Amino acid sequence: MAGIFKAYDVRGVVPEELDEPRAYRLGRAFVRFLTHSNERQIGPAQALTVVVGHDARLSSPSLAEAFIAGATDEGAEVTAIGLVGTCQTYFALGAHCFGAGAMITASHNPKQYNGFKLLRAGVVPLSGESGLPEVSALYQGISAEPTAMLDSRRAGARHAAPHLDIYAEYSRHVLSFIQADRILPLKVVLDAGNGAAGLAAQRVFEALPQVRTIPLNFQPDGNFPAHEPNPQLPENRCEIEERIRAEGADLGIAWDGDGDRCYFLDEKGRFIDGYYITALLIEAILRRRPGEKVIFDTRLTWANLDATHAFGGIPLINRAGHSFIKARMRAEGAIFGGEVSGHFYFRDNFFADDGMIPALLILELLSARGEKLSQLVGPLEEKYPSSGEINVQAADVDALLAEIERRYADGTIDHLDGLSVEYPQWRFNLRSSQTEPLVRLNVEARQRELVEKKTAELLALLRVDPELWGQI
Repeated sequence: MAGIFKAYDVRGVVPEELDEPRAYRLGRAFVRFLTHSNERQIGPAQALTVVVGHDARLSSPSLAEAFIAGATDEGAEVTAIGLVGTCQTYFALGAHCFGAGAMITASHNPKQYNGFKLLRAGVVPLSGESGLPEVSALYQGISAEPTAMLDSRRAGARHAAPHLDIYAEYSRHVLSFIQADRILPLKVVLDAGNGAAGLAAQRVFEALPQVRTIPLNFQPDGNFPAHEPNPQLPENRCEIEERIRAEGADLGIAWDGDGDRCYFLDEKGRFIDGYYITALLIEAILRRRPGEKVIFDTRLTWANLDATHAFGGIPLINRAGHSFIKARMRAEGAIFGGEVSGHFYFRDNFFADDGMIPALLILELLSARGEKLSQLVGPLEEKYPSSGEINVQAADVDALLAEIERRYADGTIDHLDGLSVEYPQWRFNLRSSQTEPLVRLNVEARQRELVEKKTAELLALLRVDPELWGQI
């Protein structure tokens, strides 16, 4: 695939790698793929309908317009919903039954990046294993200049969407996941990071008057003046941490740039790993819907397995990555999927990830349990200590994984996603990055000291000179 085509989306630096002519070509390639693929045959009188949204990045409006021009030149009927988060584009596509969708965003990346999330009908994502290679191949053969010679029967149209109040509809939708009147009075600091999430959060939390919100960086601004739109990085959480402590808030919630990932901080301003949030969300969902299937990724599993069993669910472990999780959820009819990365997926949300639903479910769980977030998370952290995800540079990932597997051949080995090795008292997962020459390591154990010991042991092996691998 071309350089801007990644494992899960299209992404690059603007304008060096991604600009308006490339966006135009992508719009045409996307529509051409869906129109002429074996999955869908569309005649001249049956135009493909496409919904397009864009985030707050400075380059997003012009890239959206160029993409729309390409899509309409290729014959699509495009409805533009303007500045939204990825969650609202997912919702518009699913709730209004468009034939396809596109979201212009680079998610949590720095401001010089942008990209495209491309979707089939039913909010099914294109990925490197399904759809994106075909779009990439078509993209290579399309001119960057709009053509004036298209058959008029194929020319599409661009529509604004004044009849769609996406934010109002979306707010009603996500609030249906909880019983709003059961949420207790709480004080919550919300950090939208000058991304798209502030617009949705404002509408959603207006429906919870008992929750006092302290909004930070709600004004969309593609310069991201407060911090980069990636709450996973500690340097981007300083403001919300300080504000939680200064206000005596019950918790903090932060979103990434396009609002589809949600992160939590407790009343002490301490960041909570997505592993433990996944376990809490499993509890929140299965309390109401026991017997359902839930899915989580291979990186860290013990807390999620125990939570699923404790609340009457059926656990399924899957390869990480949104396209893989969503496909498994559809195949199994699973009610929920969670990843340690902060992506949380819901069957009743078109099997898509969402950043507002987890926030509401955690507020509801805090109210039902009558405890602070630190009290909910503390026992999980104590019983299931983990290393968190550690990234290590690796030139030859396959050789490295093979050598580590030989070193731990006496454990229970699994290759569902990279290399997982399990012992009675500890386990680890080592997997390659989809986009960088990195391996990602996660370790968990029954005791904190064992996590630290085994993490240090693995890191020593990962960083050893390749010439010494055979001597380990």
